[in-house]
Amino acid sequence: MPSPALTRTFSPWSMGGLRLPHRVVVGSMHTGLEMSDDEGAGLAAFYRERIEGGAALIITGGLAVGPAGRGGPDYAVLTDPVAGARLAAAVLAVHEAGGFVCAQLFHAGRYALLDGLTDPDGSPSEAVAPSAVPWSAARGAVPRALTGGEAWSIVAEFAAAAATAKELGFDAVEVMASEGYLINQFCSPVTNLRDDEWGGDAERRSRFALEVVTAVRTAVGGLPISVRLSGDDLMPGGPDPVEYAELAVRLARAGADAVSVGIGWHESRVPTVQATVPHGAWLAATERIAAALADAQLPTAVIASNRFTDLRDVELVLKRGTVQAVALARPFLADPRLIERSRAGDFAAVNTCIGCDQACIDRSLVFAPVSCLVNPRAGREAEHPIVITRSRSDMAVVGGGPTGMAAALDLARRGHGVTLFESSPELGGQFSLAARIPGKEDYAASARAARLELGALGATLRLGVRAVVDDLERFDGVVVASGVRPRTIDVPGADLPHVIDYETAIIDGVAQGPVVIVGGGGIGVDVATLLVEPSDARERAARFGPAFDLPWPADLVEAGRRDWANRAPRRSPLPGKDVTVLRRTGKFAAGVGITTRWVVLGALRAAGVTMISGVGYRAITPHGVLIETSEGETRLLPAATVVVCAGQEPYAPLASELERRGIRFECAGGARDARGVDAARATSEGLAAARRLAL
Repeated sequence: MPSPALTRTFSPWSMGGLRLPHRVVVGSMHTGLEMSDDEGAGLAAFYRERIEGGAALIITGGLAVGPAGRGGPDYAVLTDPVAGARLAAAVLAVHEAGGFVCAQLFHAGRYALLDGLTDPDGSPSEAVAPSAVPWSAARGAVPRALTGGEAWSIVAEFAAAAATAKELGFDAVEVMASEGYLINQFCSPVTNLRDDEWGGDAERRSRFALEVVTAVRTAVGGLPISVRLSGDDLMPGGPDPVEYAELAVRLARAGADAVSVGIGWHESRVPTVQATVPHGAWLAATERIAAALADAQLPTAVIASNRFTDLRDVELVLKRGTVQAVALARPFLADPRLIERSRAGDFAAVNTCIGCDQACIDRSLVFAPVSCLVNPRAGREAEHPIVITRSRSDMAVVGGGPTGMAAALDLARRGHGVTLFESSPELGGQFSLAARIPGKEDYAASARAARLELGALGATLRLGVRAVVDDLERFDGVVVASGVRPRTIDVPGADLPHVIDYETAIIDGVAQGPVVIVGGGGIGVDVATLLVEPSDARERAARFGPAFDLPWPADLVEAGRRDWANRAPRRSPLPGKDVTVLRRTGKFAAGVGITTRWVVLGALRAAGVTMISGVGYRAITPHGVLIETSEGETRLLPAATVVVCAGQEPYAPLASELERRGIRFECAGGARDARGVDAARATSEGLAAARRLAL
């Protein structure tokens, strides 16, 4: 029986003729596994684990309908026989596990990055679009405008791909018409400058979408069709979102059984999926489309998405009666057992998606293997299966931060004995620090889930205990994951009492008065964010202007505060003018992911924070920081507090003694090498260390 808190979530619903047991959909995610040279084993294992964890319906990552539709080199073309064989293996795995899978029919249009790729005839691939309008990430490449006849050819490609999906055994198809891809490009006057049958006014701009859905319906017969439709492009000069609500009605009449609502384009300057975006922030855009379909008395199901992580929030949305289902994507990277745990009411045990984008979206945009910061096995399930060992080892893990938690969890899941030593009274390490930063509160959930799962698996947690070598001699192996310590700076006056490190600033706060932050990398901008941002998610979001002026349901807003009700209240934020961030060389927020960096810096600039680069540090005085600017000017920046964010040093005092005594160990994460370390690398190294020590 499902948790009483989720009665609506765990009620059945229908997408066309497909009857589904609950209302949570695994949303489309590009993984790159579709093109892995493993005959589909990686994708099959990825999907199977999520179905076995309780998922019912999975939407694939975008499957290109033709070579020009590929987003890049690791995108599969659905009609390619080699890709088809791999996809068939994934479909079989889903069905064997008792689930359903929907093929997303995809064409990137001007978002295609095809440098060095060729079409089947050997000619160089080129991006095509409704009009020759480039975008910044295309590195200056201008897409070729399609002729009217070529547009009809792509409609035919969608139909052929849909027919192929049906032949491969897919249970449904989804037409990608959102997030700025080709169909969405036809719908927008930003990218559709035509004046012919495919553009010139709203009706002609929407024709391509309608022709595609009509052709797909003819190709698949009664197979369910979903359309991933934009709720709001968030682009200057884009169509009024009401046009998309009207288009949804026309698409439903053309044969769509469901409309899944997406938000924003890749090039939009309004954040949509980052950690700073409040949970469920875009519900109003979805409900606008749902209302239009309801007014037209159409039975089309509406699927909400974007920044849902907790099924209790999903339940609140579903009980409003406006949408039929909710799609979660990245949360299924973080925890393949999300459904199973939530169904049982074990909400605290869910390894929550923290919205960081580092190992998922950021990697997909550069065609690197997709995984998950808080679950480094994601996308590597075939490579690192969970097989209960027949030869149990007793393993120690020193350090309960991201690296240590990843190592301990992997060892315990495979049946090894685990004793984890952590010198602080709680798990989390750098995650605990991050959770104090506005917009990163969800980081605490990962540590909470790890503690619960390790306890359930029988691991011993020695919290508040600093391990010594004598404690470790009896173990078969040791993972040293003792992390990092803040780096000091060699500047006159760095030992003055008003100079503190970032850990002290984050935990204890700063004195009243102006603050100078020495170091403008990821940690420096985090500290600045802590000092100037309000703790309330809606107030923070308001910095991004009218795009966030949405009629959020009051109950959903309150639910966003649920896990933080017992936290000590933060001080009122400092005025941005009282915070200055300094950097010697390089970009501010260097090391922060490409989909997040612009959001963080934009919020700081909106708050009035001063950021100065190209500085030399002359001295720290009782009154402030004496710097030399890039123009050679000497300035004293007033400071009641100076926060040093100059990087980190590895902290692994046990490693040399373990080696001397001949105790097997692996050093991982920041304890191994603090240069350029981030949490994604740390958790991945924790998993790898656990696998090397105990197979």
